[in-house]
Amino acid sequence: MAVERTTRRVTRRRVRTRANLLQAAFEVFAAKGFGRVSIEEVCEAAGYSRGAFYSNFATLDELFFALYRERADVIAEQVSGALALDGPDLDVPAAVDRVTDVLLLDRDWLLVKTDFLVHAARDPAVAQSLLEHRARLRGAIADRLARAQGHTPLPAVLGDVDAASRAVVAAYDGVTIQLLLDRDVEHARAWLGQLLTALLTDGSGTSG
Repeated sequence: MAVERTTRRVTRRRVRTRANLLQAAFEVFAAKGFGRVSIEEVCEAAGYSRGAFYSNFATLDELFFALYRERADVIAEQVSGALALDGPDLDVPAAVDRVTDVLLLDRDWLLVKTDFLVHAARDPAVAQSLLEHRARLRGAIADRLARAQGHTPLPAVLGDVDAASRAVVAAYDGVTIQLLLDRDVEHARAWLGQLLTALLTDGSGTSG
C-alpha cells in the first residue's frame, strides 16, 4: 500500500513537472522564437534542473511537438464541440458563430505555431507528424458535415465534405496570419465567421 501511494505521488509530480515545462516553454518560445531558445532557458523559466527536463523529454524538438500537439488537440475539441450541438439539420450560421466564439485565437500560440510550421517544413519526419494532426482537425469537421449531408447540402463548388473541411482549415490559417500582423482579435473572429459562412452556404447566410 505504501509503495502504491509513493508511486501515485511520483506520477502526479511527474505530470505536474511536465505540464510546468510545457507552459514555461510556451512562454519562452512565444517571446523569443523556436531556434533561439535553449533547454537551459526552458528549465530556468520553469524552475527545474536539466535532469527534470530529460526525465520528460529527450530533446527540445520533442518538447516543442508535445506543446503543439497539446494546443492542436484543444482546437480540434473546440471545433468538434461547437459542431456537435445541432441535430441532423446543421444550422451553418449558428454553428459558425459557436466555432468563432470558442476557437483559440491567441497570438502567442500563433507565433509558436508559425515557428513550428517553418521547422516542420524543413524536417520531413516532423512534417509528417504535423500533417497527421492537421488531418485530425479536418476529420472532425468532415465527420460533422458528412452527418449533416442530406439535411444541409453544401455549396456545389466545394464538391464534397473533404474539400469543405480543407477550405475551413485554410480559412482559419488565412485569418490567423492576418491576426499575427495586425493583432486585431475582434476583427479576426468576425472575418473568420464571414469566411466560413460564405464557404459553407450559398453566400446568403442561410444553410438551405
